[in-house]
Amino acid sequence: MARSLRATRAAAAAEARRDAAEAATEPDADGADGLKARIRAWAVEAGFSAAGFATLDLGDAPQRLRDWLAAGHHGEMDYLARHVDLRADPRRLVPGALSVISVRMPYLPAAESAAIGGGPAQADDAAADHGVAPAGEMAAPGPGDARAAASQRAAWATLADPARAYVARYALGRDYHKLVRARLEGLARRIEAVAGPLGRRVFCDSAPVLEVEFASRAGIGWRGKHTLLLSRDEGSWFFLGEIITTLDLPADAPASPHCGSCTACIDVCPTRAIVAPYTLDARRCISYLTIEHAGPIPEPLRPLMGNRIYGCDDCQLACPWNRYARISAEPDFAARHRLDSANLVELFGWDEATFLERTAGSAIRRIGHARWLRNIAVALGNAPPSPASRAALLARANHADALVREHVAWALRRQAAGVDKKMAATGAADQHFTEESGTPNRLQSR
Repeated sequence: MARSLRATRAAAAAEARRDAAEAATEPDADGADGLKARIRAWAVEAGFSAAGFATLDLGDAPQRLRDWLAAGHHGEMDYLARHVDLRADPRRLVPGALSVISVRMPYLPAAESAAIGGGPAQADDAAADHGVAPAGEMAAPGPGDARAAASQRAAWATLADPARAYVARYALGRDYHKLVRARLEGLARRIEAVAGPLGRRVFCDSAPVLEVEFASRAGIGWRGKHTLLLSRDEGSWFFLGEIITTLDLPADAPASPHCGSCTACIDVCPTRAIVAPYTLDARRCISYLTIEHAGPIPEPLRPLMGNRIYGCDDCQLACPWNRYARISAEPDFAARHRLDSANLVELFGWDEATFLERTAGSAIRRIGHARWLRNIAVALGNAPPSPASRAALLARANHADALVREHVAWALRRQAAGVDKKMAATGAADQHFTEESGTPNRLQSR
């Protein structure tokens, strides 16, 4: 059974009390470096796979963010533009702050046998269709967790089966925000038990903090060309978290990049959202379209979404560094309600009460039932024509929400006409974005 947040907090409090007792009898003779070593060990005990330390100097990162916003790459995520000043100066979040402790927590869930579906051959075919080595093939020679290789092969298998729904691996289980913050809070208490009261706050993808920049400066990874953090010993399947504190801790050496000339993530992106190395145009990103975007999904992009109904992992699945990926030890990140193997028609049949019940405690719930149906309607429109798909769509044709009705109507037209080929869809998407921006598309070929 997944550990409850109440149990997590109780365990963290017990650890803090224990460390307070230790601190009373063991003077800190090692100074800041000794404290850093203890923090790393405590972080591992709390379920984090790595911890690093950085100052609050962000270099040119705030200006790079401003340039990205000026290009409109953030789409409708206006909150990113509203809080640029806070992102640029974390001292506005934690007055007097001097250091950041950056951590990683793996989230890749083990694959259930049902999720593997078509098996290795189907997964290999899916990878080959994208022009990259199969994830399982890449994982086999590396020192990573063999279960992680199986999990990534299962993901490819789901993508290869248009009747099944693909949900980003991070969203298959319970919402990570509360769990990671609770663990960070426990870690912060252990630090305070030794170092005394501190000014500090914990963060996990929930405040205006440049998490990837801090993580790379803290030495726990580097920014990949897909803009996610990469680690030589763990790939990219992990969450990031931070403790920003008034404690003055020596910074670790920043991580150096190791992407080299590889462009696997750029080449595999279904919608060409990675418009240049290290630059993502969110308006084209399937994660943005299925999660952050509230309105109609641009029609030229719909055929490129395939069966991805919540998020997208293609750039991670294609990355060679994920041969070193590790399976999460957290029960809360395991797939719930068969979301790693569910049929599109089955999920489209959830009424709002069922949706709310089965997404309780999940990151998926934030998009609401109407957008859930919108996303699945697109996937059904991309699926091969079938009586079951058509019947499911017809049952929603008169839905109360106009957003759902429009996407259902589109999907029914696709079912009636047969699914267009990806190359034609890609050309239409390129034309759409070139006309919309008034500038040439920088990735005319893959």
